[in-house]
Amino acid sequence: MTSPAIPFVASSSYPVRAGNRVRPLIDGEPAFRRICQAIEMARESVQVTVTFMWAAFEMPDGRGSTLDVLDRAAARGVDVRLVFWRPDAETERHRRNAFWGSAAHVGLLEARRSAVKIRWDRAHPGFCQHQKSWLIDAGADGETAFVGGINLNPHSMVAPGHHGEGHNHDVYVELAGPSTVDVHHNFVQRWNEASERLAPDGRWGAGSETDLPFPTRIPAPCGGATVQVQRTIHAGRYCDGTAAPGGHAFDVARGERSVFDQYRAAIDAARRSIYIENQYLDVPDIVDCLHRALERGVDVVLLMPAEPDVTLPVSPERRAVLDSRARLGAFANFMLAGLAGLGADRRRKPVYVHDKLMLIDDAWATVGSCNLHRYSLFGNGEMNVSFAEPDTVRALRCELLHEHLGRDTAGLDDRAALELFRRIAKENRTKRDAEDPAWQGLAFELDAATHVG
Repeated sequence: MTSPAIPFVASSSYPVRAGNRVRPLIDGEPAFRRICQAIEMARESVQVTVTFMWAAFEMPDGRGSTLDVLDRAAARGVDVRLVFWRPDAETERHRRNAFWGSAAHVGLLEARRSAVKIRWDRAHPGFCQHQKSWLIDAGADGETAFVGGINLNPHSMVAPGHHGEGHNHDVYVELAGPSTVDVHHNFVQRWNEASERLAPDGRWGAGSETDLPFPTRIPAPCGGATVQVQRTIHAGRYCDGTAAPGGHAFDVARGERSVFDQYRAAIDAARRSIYIENQYLDVPDIVDCLHRALERGVDVVLLMPAEPDVTLPVSPERRAVLDSRARLGAFANFMLAGLAGLGADRRRKPVYVHDKLMLIDDAWATVGSCNLHRYSLFGNGEMNVSFAEPDTVRALRCELLHEHLGRDTAGLDDRAALELFRRIAKENRTKRDAEDPAWQGLAFELDAATHVG
């Protein structure tokens, strides 16, 4: 069956752009190695949005900390700017993992004589500035962006196929071509209106007091992927609706929910297969879309943390949507699965699924920072890259399943590959229950009726 094109959405502040190159980067070690290489080649600028960063987090291959990498770029004249999330009173529990501008953080910057420029930015009360993006040489030839969900902490630093206890599975995409201008536009919008920019402790570095001009130039085409950058922006958080080049003026003061709209549109358009990796799934509209897809015969695999980090309360409303999600397990074409690697003691240890991606019909995908819970879809600051290019999407599916199943699925189409996933995951669940660690790959079936992630 030939699948119709998966529609992009009109609700995004950014247009659909052809001519991009998209390169998925699976797991922290290869992703951060590539990001560091790009920073080391930067000629003009590095612009970064950060949610969580441990100051002592080490980049790959002996490069030192994130600040070491960025300070070296600044020392050779590159304009390095970062927007960090600053938690508020309602999200204060997250400060332990964030570089939020405490006295100790500022002291570290002073001791380093850091030449980077920083602004801190709060979210709408109770929410999070959750975007993770890196932009190299914004507005120049060779402009390159990285968008995904990987945090700057030791749990993220894992090589593909070497997942053990305490490790996260995660994904970035490297983006080049016309759509990088939208990542650039997003950074300027956030930098210029960062909530703490006028506070005495709200910025760092000479030059951090200056605003940035919005981009005016669309990068040249360099690939075959059609891309749309999509976001969650809370109403009232930003005000300047200046259009991205080639786009339209967007009333950002009213907020944006284009990631939510895209998930619904893509699932409703799926005709063959849906493969999701996400920390959470507890939004009724998304569950309903998946139910309809299963009813029309679409194969669905949902990969989630085997042992969820359940910080969301199980309220009566959330219990109702979890019960609705559990009913997906009644379909033979559905699988809920987790990952477990081999520990040093040769026992299986859960791998935390931290990425946020969806593949549709081996032809379309979205990767970014947005979890499938109400915070990410309706309140946080989030950013995803959605793209249509069958060769890239199929290659991403094959790479992911090779890691999770220990099998090459290049000779299978998308439906046959998900059927194999279900079979291996069921076999591994049987072995897990028997305390037999000799699995095929990492994936095993979870109980859809009882899982609370």
